[in-house]
Amino acid sequence: MQLSVLIKTKIMNDTPTAAELIDERLIEQLIEADKGGRPVEDFFQNPEKAQFRISPDGKWIAWLAPWEKRMNIFVKEYSSDKIKRITSQKERDIPGYTWVNNNQLVYMMDDGGDENHHLFVTDKAGKSEKDLTPFEGVKVELIDDLEDRDEELIIGMNKNNPQLFEPYLINISTGKLKQLAENNNPELPIMGWLPDHNGEIRVALSMSDGVNSNILYRANTADDFHTIITTNFKETVQPLFFTFDNKALYALSNLGRDKTAVIKLNPDDGKEMEVLGENPDYDLDGLHYSEKRKVLTAISYTGEKRERIFLDNETKAIFSFLRKELGNYEIVIADSDKAEEKFIIRTYSDRSLGDYYLLDWPEKKLIHLSEVNPLLKEEEMAEMKPITYKSRDGLSIHGYLTLPKNTKAENLPVVINPHGGPWHRDVWGFNPEVQLLADRGYAVLQMNFRGSIGYGRKFWESSFKQWGMKMQDDISDGVQWLIDEGIADPERIAIYGGSYGGYATLAGIAFTPQLYTCAIDYVGVSNLFTFMETFPPYWKPYKEMMYEMVGNPNDETDKEMMHAASPVFHIDKIQCPLFVVQGAKDPRVNIEESNQIVKSLKEKNIEVPYLVKENEGHGFRNEENRFEFYRALCGFLKLYL
Repeated sequence: MQLSVLIKTKIMNDTPTAAELIDERLIEQLIEADKGGRPVEDFFQNPEKAQFRISPDGKWIAWLAPWEKRMNIFVKEYSSDKIKRITSQKERDIPGYTWVNNNQLVYMMDDGGDENHHLFVTDKAGKSEKDLTPFEGVKVELIDDLEDRDEELIIGMNKNNPQLFEPYLINISTGKLKQLAENNNPELPIMGWLPDHNGEIRVALSMSDGVNSNILYRANTADDFHTIITTNFKETVQPLFFTFDNKALYALSNLGRDKTAVIKLNPDDGKEMEVLGENPDYDLDGLHYSEKRKVLTAISYTGEKRERIFLDNETKAIFSFLRKELGNYEIVIADSDKAEEKFIIRTYSDRSLGDYYLLDWPEKKLIHLSEVNPLLKEEEMAEMKPITYKSRDGLSIHGYLTLPKNTKAENLPVVINPHGGPWHRDVWGFNPEVQLLADRGYAVLQMNFRGSIGYGRKFWESSFKQWGMKMQDDISDGVQWLIDEGIADPERIAIYGGSYGGYATLAGIAFTPQLYTCAIDYVGVSNLFTFMETFPPYWKPYKEMMYEMVGNPNDETDKEMMHAASPVFHIDKIQCPLFVVQGAKDPRVNIEESNQIVKSLKEKNIEVPYLVKENEGHGFRNEENRFEFYRALCGFLKLYL
């Protein structure tokens, strides 16, 4: 490592605490500056009702709704108007839940955003709420909800080793745990487990050398696992579920092709048996089935919008009926009863958070349950239009452009909004951040820069070791496209993003300072060296893979590249005002990433508004924290854009 890198990396380890870097006066000034437009609360308050779910017998409906400013679970009998709140969480919203049987529901909660989720159970009377996994520092994940069993789930926990998850059968009434398999080989750490339709774990997904993926299989639980497929992490063979006779597997695969296809896989020898579907332009990303009828129903993928390829006439008929009744909205089947006669339906669009409905399919009857956000009228929201532009090296970059309503697309102030991940993508749909910005008069450009998923393996791989370089060029080229089209006022362009988007924000103002008037960094990476050192323990098995995708701090060539791509080492180039936002308990992007950038700027006597919430993690979940952040964001843009 160069001496300068060594010294600067050491300095970052001596960064002061966030409390020493915060000036509350600056945040108050930003909030005060937000004048005009709709109240921020209209866009970011908790919905009146959300996440409707139906009991297996179809007699009870549950949903999330605010109580004490937190989303809690409510229930009612299908044929009754009597409503019962059955949880009493006051610290954080319940993020999601599911019925396990006709009486009991489970949900997961973490502590202040630390992502160490515990599994809780309650009943529909709200009298038996209990933490089923009260283990400190342990993270729980759901592996299988075992639809045919009334009191059991398969969960994963890193209880024996913080880096590795092992599968357990848990009885939600007694709390009794039974470990189903061990994950004790550090040379072959298992990263995922797949049960068959009988709830028997017969497939395991492992990593070797941190860069090779292995599919392990056993014919029955008495046998040992053996490897049937080994691929480099750049190749995808992702088992989805077993065939209904439990003899073969359905999987996503890009072996021998650029775009991911849906295939049938022979688990005895790992050979591809059949291609069920593929698309020349986009990766397929899902295969769906009927639990009751034991048939495949649809293949899904995301192009400019969500698309389905129907495999079953019954499912096609349901969607045709819904399309006729509901019009040209995105339609999602969110849940169903066990008989698959009653369905929870969710609609949405780019201009509406949509509604929930109950579909009684035998009766061909659609009952409205709730509008998600009645404060925001669809006709008053801005349209999100798919766009495409060329990168400087000839790639087609897809994205979405939202213009303020009733405004000519000419010489506008613009917010560039790169997504997080970075191996993620933006999609068409209602985005409250984008709609808030459009309401304040800003155009918003979201681009799926190289590395964004869904566009094939070659496009994804073209992002490797390109943080701050070609990935950033794709964002800069989007800015130039807006200027060339006459849409953007080149003197009024901001950049705002979260997570990797926060990194891209910092990289944008450090490496292309001439492009941006101001910037907002939300839980973003500032130093690739410290970022790679502060992974959560359960990310450790992926470290070698991250070295190939981001950079290896132990490699001399990569060290120079990582130093060049870390915005914190290029403070002198930053010319525009910056607003930094961070959750103190963030396990993915450690708070030191934000502390470093704020400290470095303050040492140069540059004021940096810095908003930190002690009870948040990787993004703000609590309603009052969202309100404060977005008021400050709007005030910041008002002052500087």
